[in-house]
Amino acid sequence: MEDKYLMESLLMSVKGACDLYMHGTIESNTKNVHCAFEKALEEELTIQEEIYKKMAEKGWYPTQQAGQQQIEQVKMRFAAQA
Repeated sequence: MEDKYLMESLLMSVKGACDLYMHGTIESNTKNVHCAFEKALEEELTIQEEIYKKMAEKGWYPTQQAGQQQIEQVKMRFAAQA
């Protein structure tokens, strides 16, 4: 079970880095800085995907399919807000 908690912690750290890099990309005011943050974000997203896949393979990150009715409800909710 220790491996599961280690992977969860690692995933949360990578997600936090993604958030910081995304905001850095959005807020940067020069092309060089923007590109540096964007590249770092892409790399972190790749790492995040690899961690997620390993966790999913081991059953540590279960997901469930949304039913068509749930999808339609969400679409209607967002359409009403637009």
